[in-house]
Amino acid sequence: MSISAHPQARKRVVLLGATGSIGENTLRVIAAHPDKLELVAIAACRQWEKLAAIAHKFHVPHVGVFDESAFAVARASGAFPAGTQLHAGLSGLTNLARLPEADTVLVAVVGTTGLEPALAALAAGKNLALASKEILVLAGKFVMAAARASGAQLLPVDSEHNAVFQCLQGQASADVARITLTASGGAFRDWSPEQLAHVTPADALKHPNWSMGPKITVDSATLANKGLELIEAQQLFDVRTDQCHAVIHPQSIVHAMVGFTDGSTLAQLCPPSMTFPIQHALLYPARAPGVETPLDFTRVLSMEFRPIDETRFPMMRLAREVMQTGGTAPAIYNAANEVAVAAFLAGRLPFLAIPQVVDKTLSQLDSFEPADLAAVLALDADARRAATSALPTLIAQP
Repeated sequence: MSISAHPQARKRVVLLGATGSIGENTLRVIAAHPDKLELVAIAACRQWEKLAAIAHKFHVPHVGVFDESAFAVARASGAFPAGTQLHAGLSGLTNLARLPEADTVLVAVVGTTGLEPALAALAAGKNLALASKEILVLAGKFVMAAARASGAQLLPVDSEHNAVFQCLQGQASADVARITLTASGGAFRDWSPEQLAHVTPADALKHPNWSMGPKITVDSATLANKGLELIEAQQLFDVRTDQCHAVIHPQSIVHAMVGFTDGSTLAQLCPPSMTFPIQHALLYPARAPGVETPLDFTRVLSMEFRPIDETRFPMMRLAREVMQTGGTAPAIYNAANEVAVAAFLAGRLPFLAIPQVVDKTLSQLDSFEPADLAAVLALDADARRAATSALPTLIAQP
């Protein structure tokens, strides 16, 4: 890491995924702390107009546009500040991730696109603030190995993993008995099985607590999101499958709990806003006043916890099974889920068929221990093809 030794030096941030919900909240945090944080590069897939507005507001010298056609339009638009350097495609994002002047790279791009930039950031010794859980699910052992090899700090941005990270500070890993992540239960936590059979994409996108993108909101409704987070927690914190748990917590105030061998439990609490974990990751190990109003314990505050019914939420059962299997099984789970969710959002697949696509794909592909990233990426492509092939047999179901 190349942060100046001066105690007042601003941390210089690269934000990959600047136009999504994580990106927007990151910009709020950076705007609130101009004396502590400086935005040196931003990137998005296609929304170059938003990138231009951000570049003007934050005086950003480097901008990346992943989509090549959108990049061509952006370059010819004249919309960016004079002197802005534009970067195209995956190579452009990777170049931004290893900018010499950058200290922290926040990866918040959807899916696995951020894998190569994340590895490049770690190889360059940058702090990696990771919000794209698919990266660790797909290639966790390679990402963690890269972090160990470079000595770079990997800082989780997901609210649950950031909460676990905070609870583990100063604790011996041998003293950890269990990690418990919380789940809101999503849009359908109280729906009957009969109601679930008629769920529409519009229904699924009405999350009770959080404001997120379409894919992750659907994942919250199936609890695939929590399954992915359990897989990620196993990678991040080097714990066994039987130490990873999740519970329903409708209020989304407690984000995770860590139980220790002496019977004590530490929990991290804050309102359901991504500004809290983002700020913690960007300013770590320092703290500063937050963007949102904190919890007020002088007012009535109720918190409820209940176990997860894995019959009602089969994506949780499948996640636990792939954690036990290991190897490439988590990558198959992730790829098949992405295909199924996209089909559901397009109106081509019933909601209840999402876990069926994942289950069928897992049964068709054998898990193995990948020797390198090329093997993982090839497996990911195979899983997407298998999941796509499974769609026609399930589309006609009610």
